[in-house]
Formats: sequence, C-alpha cells, structure tokens
Amino acid sequence: MDGQPALTVRSRPLRWVLARLKHRFATSPWGAAAEMAARMGYMARGTVYLSIGAIALLAAIGVAPHPRGALGALEAWAHWRVGVLLLWFTGIGLWGFAGWRALQSLLDADQQGRSLKALGSRAGQALSGLIYGGMAASIFDLIDALHDIRHEGEQAKTRETVAAVMAWPFGTTLVIALGLFIVACGLGNATRAVVDNFGSTLKCEAKTAAWAGRLARVGYFGRGVAMLPVGFFMIAAGWHARATEARGVGGALWSLHSQLLGDLMLSLVALGLVAFGAFAFVEAWHRPIRPEAAFSDLL
Repeated sequence: MDGQPALTVRSRPLRWVLARLKHRFATSPWGAAAEMAARMGYMARGTVYLSIGAIALLAAIGVAPHPRGALGALEAWAHWRVGVLLLWFTGIGLWGFAGWRALQSLLDADQQGRSLKALGSRAGQALSGLIYGGMAASIFDLIDALHDIRHEGEQAKTRETVAAVMAWPFGTTLVIALGLFIVACGLGNATRAVVDNFGSTLKCEAKTAAWAGRLARVGYFGRGVAMLPVGFFMIAAGWHARATEARGVGGALWSLHSQLLGDLMLSLVALGLVAFGAFAFVEAWHRPIRPEAAFSDLL
C-alpha cells in the first residue's frame, strides 16, 4: 500500500500464530468483542466531548460558573443519580478505544500503509491511545474517590504536573516543546476540518455521509481552536519557568471569556466540541471496524 512493501513475518511458527489470530478475529466472538469495544470507545470519546462542550456552552451563557476539562466535566455527572453508571461506561469505553488505537497504530488495522503521511497518522493514533488510556485510568480513580469527592481542581493538578516536569533536567524546554506540540495538534485539527473528507471513512448512505462530514468539519475546527490556548499557556509557563501560568482545558477555554466578543467565541468553540462529540457517535455506528485486518500485512 502507498508504494511501500508490506511488513511481513517470515518465521513459520509466528506466521501460523498470526494466521490463527486473524481467523479467530474474523470468525469467532473475539472479533465481535474487539469491534464492540472499539465502538464503545468512540461513544465514550463522544461522551467526553459532549460533556466538555455542553458545560462550556452553559458557562458562555452564564448558567455554569466556568468551563471544565474532561475529568471535571465527567465529575459533574457524578452528582446525578445514574452518573456513576455513565462514568463506568466512559471508563470502560475509553479502555476499549485505547486498545483499538493500538491496533490502528501498531498493527495498521486501517491498512494505511507506511508512507510518511500514514506513519504520521499512526503516530498520532498511538499518542491518542496513550492519552485516552490515561484518561480511563483517571476516571476509575474518580469513581474510587466519589465518597470523598473533594478532588484537587483541574487547574491545580495541571500546575502541579507542570511544576514536576520543570524540576527535571531541561524541564522548561520539555514544557515548551509540549506546548508547541499541542499548538501543532490544534492547527492540524483545524486544517483537517478544511481539507479532509470525513464522510469517506463511513459506511452509510451518501446523504448520511454528507451531513456527517459537515458535522465533523465543525467538530474538528472547534477542537483545534480549543487546543490552541492550552498550548499557548503551556509555552508561556515553560518560557517564564512559572508553572502557575499553565492551564488545563477548562481554564484555557475560560480565557476566551475575557477576550473581545469572548462569550461569542466561547459559545462557538463549545458548539464545535459538541459537534465533535456527536460525530464520534456517528463513527461508532457507521465506521468500518475490522480488527482482523490488523494481522493481514504481517502474513
């Protein structure tokens, strides 16, 4: 694929094992379970972004005190009668999504190939898997702490983490590099909103793919814009060697509030995050997911 030779395994015993795994994933409940875990993962990701976007939108119109990051938004559900069930679903789903990202990035389940563009995409999927896996672990920590829910605030936790990194050798440089990476991801998401055909990744009617693609454009652009202030604050924290300048997602979104037309900007970004979350549910339903394809190019 993409003009690159397939990466194959020449060891006959290992090829036999991989062939058996592919057969198992294709013909047994293993594959169905892996597919279900991936689809639950997309829904869990959608839940996270819908929660962040909804609270940011409520903050923009003055109903909520301020926007929240992922864990803060999900923590708000814990005060609802069935909120703990939502947290369990989201945590388990994000574990499934992290596993699917591993198949995509390490074993090329989407069969993107080994071109430079494909390798960049797979590297992003690997990082995404690590992030969502870490978020799943944090959600289960949150569930454990529900009886004593006076959690450390998102901002305090972010600053504590940044301060710890700054204490490492070349720590301020690492913080600046992380900020630049977050800004690059934000710009990448905004660029994808313009150039990508998101409907082409879905298996559905053309009309459904068309409106889903438009929804994804709004979502990816909103997600990209939301990442920019997070990155800028991280760069500033590293540049000035002051962890207090770092902000999490909630604090970075709230910074838009103080800008010219800030409430309008915050509302538009919030709607973009809601659109991104909604598109994740569309992907959960219509995206082709074939776990057995992860073993095809190795045989």
